[in-house]
Amino acid sequence: MPDEIATPIGFEKHDHEACVAHGLAVVEARCAAEGLRLTPVRRKVLEFLLREHRALGAYAILDMLRDDGFSSQPPVAYRALDFLAENGFVHKIERLNAFVACTHPGENHSPAFMICRLCDAVAEAQSTPAKSALGDAARAAGFEIEKTVVEAEGICPSCADKSAA
Repeated sequence: MPDEIATPIGFEKHDHEACVAHGLAVVEARCAAEGLRLTPVRRKVLEFLLREHRALGAYAILDMLRDDGFSSQPPVAYRALDFLAENGFVHKIERLNAFVACTHPGENHSPAFMICRLCDAVAEAQSTPAKSALGDAARAAGFEIEKTVVEAEGICPSCADKSAA
């Protein structure tokens, strides 16, 4: 049985400003509800990731922070990314050693990522490993899956269109 993966979010055409505003609003509401501190640096890092729709490394984020008048010390970016990742607002893309904004912040889910090898654009889909061949193998071995991350590399529609032209 193949992995159960929902429709991805990230490559489709959409109202980008509304997307960013919605992502920030969801995270701000969750922080307020749970008493989490969304500092100006943390909010700015999240905003960068929401705007980019691609994975960004810590040093690229640090450069962007510096350009916006924030501290240029590496711990500033790493602390913000740690907070955002620990609370499910961003995901680390292991293959790129970079981060991407979560398209389902606050939801407990197992993400599956489609990463464009040409532009580093990332689309996120929700997967259900318990209903997959991996889930079947885990059950057969008596193993309880706590977390999965699926990363698929390929070419996004935008880059495919450019190469076809």
